[in-house]
Amino acid sequence: MALLLEHEFRVVPADREIETGPFLDAVAHLPPFFDCLGTPIVYSPVKADLAGNIKKIRAVYESNPTKFKTLKNILEVEKEMYGPEWPKTGATLALMWLKRGLKFIQVLLQSLSDGERDEENPNLIRVNALKAYEIALKKYHGWMLQKLFSGSVYALPYKSDLLKALEKGKEVNEEETLEKIHQFLAKATPVLDAIYDMYTKMNAELNYKA
Repeated sequence: MALLLEHEFRVVPADREIETGPFLDAVAHLPPFFDCLGTPIVYSPVKADLAGNIKKIRAVYESNPTKFKTLKNILEVEKEMYGPEWPKTGATLALMWLKRGLKFIQVLLQSLSDGERDEENPNLIRVNALKAYEIALKKYHGWMLQKLFSGSVYALPYKSDLLKALEKGKEVNEEETLEKIHQFLAKATPVLDAIYDMYTKMNAELNYKA
């Protein structure tokens, strides 16, 4: 799949510590995923947020690649650096929101891959997008943002159009494209799970609403 498999995630190592450089390379091409969902008033800010957070993390990493070799290194150094302001600051906060945007992508694609659908309208992706929003983002959004997202599902593209967009406009065989989605998820999901676990173990997760 042209968009999702452009830069694959590395296999998670035994210690489950994710190397920062390869992680940033793997996620750098993902913000355009939100272009595939249409509805610019809703998804353009999400895309910009994702890209902005990647840029913030990369700036910290490139300031000292050895010191910030892993994502855990970033959280540990910033915890000591920022004291009581941590984790609501720096690359720690950027990664917290980045992982939520990536979780939205992951859950939506996993739902498509699992064949979840509205039986009366099987070519719509409303069911998949609502599930992704509920799991990844809803509890971190205030009432207005929740209403905006709930309304946006009625303007989402057909599944066939989404799959074509993910292939960058090429005509697609649905079965082949879903297999590529499965390949993407096989690499991306363990990485995302490791990051979520790291935030839980380091008590770095925040539940404030945007």
